[in-house]
Amino acid sequence: MRSPSARVIAILPVGAIEAHGPHLPLATDVIIAEAMARDGAARLSTAGFEVLLLPALPFSAAPFAGGFAGTIDITAGAITSVVTSIARSLANHGISTTAVANAHLDPANVAALHAAEAEIAGSRGARLVFPDVTRRRLAERLTEEFRSGACHAGRYETSIVLAERPELVDVAVMRSLAPNPASLIDARRRGEGTFEAAGGTLAYFGSPADATAEEGHAIVAALGAILADAVVEAIGKQ
Repeated sequence: MRSPSARVIAILPVGAIEAHGPHLPLATDVIIAEAMARDGAARLSTAGFEVLLLPALPFSAAPFAGGFAGTIDITAGAITSVVTSIARSLANHGISTTAVANAHLDPANVAALHAAEAEIAGSRGARLVFPDVTRRRLAERLTEEFRSGACHAGRYETSIVLAERPELVDVAVMRSLAPNPASLIDARRRGEGTFEAAGGTLAYFGSPADATAEEGHAIVAALGAILADAVVEAIGKQ
């Protein structure tokens, strides 16, 4: 085992294969996670870090979308195990810090990543940095739609895919979709655990017709800054 270096950072994008309305690809969260990771990596490189950008983890716990065709829902425990194993393996090769660029906000997946973070916190020579954008402090840096909780396959996510992979957006369908202001945050507080129960019978929430590539680029920059800032803050506390 080599001595870990605080100036070498691995970034693990985490997404999902999950229904995202009738206009976006199943891999929307993977696309967003990879964009967040790339932008964060560029910022960290500029700050003097050496960055290893890992392939995305495309499968996650996705029970909210489990009723829609195409969604792959794996257990939260599997996510925790895979992420902790990756971080420990990297630490064995001298990369002490793994940062998670997560774009899949199903509560089961977020909880699994926090569990991985807690488990790694007890490991010598390894650190897992997980900036949870669902926390208010970080959510404030994102869009109004995101903060409202009506943001699955809505303006927020659709804008990012328009910026990153426009050929995968069915723009005609996107423009035809009426706004769905139902909030997933409110649904979770009521104890609802599926998109259908939350009011998303087409697996989208928010206003996808209002999406633009320009807004998508701005959101990616905000996500990348959140990731880079979390790494710098974590290393500064060591």
